[in-house]
Amino acid sequence: MLLLVTGCSSDAGPPAGGVTSTPAASPGGSVAASPPGGTASPSPAPEKGSARVVSTVAQGLKSPWGLAALPGGDLLVSSRDEGTITRVDAESGELTVLGEVPGVAPGGEGGLMGLALSPKYAEDHLVYAYFTTASDNRIARMLYDESRPAGQQLGAPDTVLRGIPKGFVHNGGRIAFGPDGMLYAGTGETGDTGLAQDKESLGGKILRMTPDGDPVHGNPDADSVVYSYGHRNVQGLAWDAEKRLWASEFGQNTWDELNLIRPGGNYGWPDVEGKGGRSGFTDPVAQWTVAEASPSGIAVVGGSVWMAALRGERLWRIPLAGTELAAPPESFLEGTYGRLRTVLAAGGNRLWLVTSETDNRGTPEAGDDRILLVEVE
Repeated sequence: MLLLVTGCSSDAGPPAGGVTSTPAASPGGSVAASPPGGTASPSPAPEKGSARVVSTVAQGLKSPWGLAALPGGDLLVSSRDEGTITRVDAESGELTVLGEVPGVAPGGEGGLMGLALSPKYAEDHLVYAYFTTASDNRIARMLYDESRPAGQQLGAPDTVLRGIPKGFVHNGGRIAFGPDGMLYAGTGETGDTGLAQDKESLGGKILRMTPDGDPVHGNPDADSVVYSYGHRNVQGLAWDAEKRLWASEFGQNTWDELNLIRPGGNYGWPDVEGKGGRSGFTDPVAQWTVAEASPSGIAVVGGSVWMAALRGERLWRIPLAGTELAAPPESFLEGTYGRLRTVLAAGGNRLWLVTSETDNRGTPEAGDDRILLVEVE
């Protein structure tokens, strides 16, 4: 188990060359369909950007992982290790625990991770969560009832998908609703590399399902929620203005990745790490050494992908020109706030950024962990 942790780019892995930021060649391999939204390209993002922390929205959080924005501006944040969901008052920073999610079994990189609000949240008040149990990783939805006392505001979990493999490492964990109203999830291969190429397994994949957890018409396999495969550990999902799906992925000891996701695409792991240029596999659009990145959450703001780096302890900006890079990636806030876990668009040219110093791999200081409001260009 110790060897697995040492070789995982979430925290370790020796530097192996510099960041590669030249535009990727056309992705290899067969593709089932074009990504939602077509292939039209907006104007390229500016070559140079900036990132400035405007305020600390909240502090004193324990192992924060997932983040979701409520109507009105308040936030929900999950605690991976405590298994709780907390509401953050975006104005005062006051923290109110909604409740503990039953069945969460924290351990290693597992626990209560990604959060997402139902596309019909104004009507159904459902909160979706990705979490590790004693037997698997699963996605469930819960009613958030604000009329109940604090600590008792979460309804019983209604599981929409179970059977995602679990491990001490590489549990994935990010969930998000796409522009098509479908639920997407990034999973990991748990350290069992063969799962990534096994289309029958839900490990090492990006999944696409209905809000009820059923396969979506238009998926590569009509009877499967598997949308793309050959992934090592996906913890970042976001869509650009043209509704193209982007995903961040942990490498092992050499290259971390930012991938443009196409349905049915094979992203190479464990046969290829980073840009291999091999037929049948889709190369990443950008790659980094694991010491520079170890990427978790991503968001698209201002025509750029913004990527939170754990081991790299920085915020990466990846400017886009359609499906390629408009300019080399830039990094900001390096070493200032420690490990960075989650980034979420906050409207306009702002984003929320969640630190991850209390996840047993950081060096927490007074006030950790935090949610920061960042102004970017």
